[in-house]
Amino acid sequence: MPFISKTAGGLTLAVKVAPRAARNQIAGLEAGALKVRLTAPPVEGAANRALVKLLSKTLKVAKGKVVVVAGERSRAKRVEISGLSEAQIRERLGL
Repeated sequence: MPFISKTAGGLTLAVKVAPRAARNQIAGLEAGALKVRLTAPPVEGAANRALVKLLSKTLKVAKGKVVVVAGERSRAKRVEISGLSEAQIRERLGL
């Protein structure tokens, strides 16, 4: 199962979040999802905000182009990215 899928608004990434990690980092692929470690706790949307910030910085797009569309209260999330091709996303993530 690919971790990137096409949607009407752009591309959607399947993301598995590990909150309260030692540092913010993209840790590769795990079980068909992008594994992301975040220092933020999963409280009051802090982990979601940290995820958007990390992905926007890594992918070199504005924060407004990175939106959590599913799984706001779960470790398994769907994040929509607009303005990039699948090849650009894979290249910028180093995958």
